[in-house]
Amino acid sequence: MDFHYTLENIDQAVSDFWNHYLDYHLFAFHGDMGAGKTTFIHKLCDHLLVQDAVSSPTFALINEYHFKSRSNEDRLIYHMDWYRLKDTSEAINAGMEDCIDQAMAGKAICFIEWPQKAEELLRKPYVNIYIESPDELNRVMTTEIITG
Repeated sequence: MDFHYTLENIDQAVSDFWNHYLDYHLFAFHGDMGAGKTTFIHKLCDHLLVQDAVSSPTFALINEYHFKSRSNEDRLIYHMDWYRLKDTSEAINAGMEDCIDQAMAGKAICFIEWPQKAEELLRKPYVNIYIESPDELNRVMTTEIITG
């Protein structure tokens, strides 16, 4: 599925995206530096009414946010940035595998930036999100569900 958006209509793109993929718990965001991965995740968190301060986890590696589900349950989001990882073992040592385990058990949602740095940790099913910026204003997002 493709989504075309700008900062002016990103909220509608986020809403359409979430309505389409709300049954998934693991999301892998791909894109060049500055493509808009963190911005889209921030807007997703706004859409989910996250009360915590949403920021890039580039140096912390993992940020944790809370929101209320439709049934008013406290839900957890792990926002991870794997850009600075050297290898998969570093990701495991940082607790990222545990976050993914929780997501796959339906106890959390994981948004992962730069997933190619430790791709072996991704568990199916998950959603790959590719964000491209053909120019300063426009974004093109292509998504695919990885199953099997």
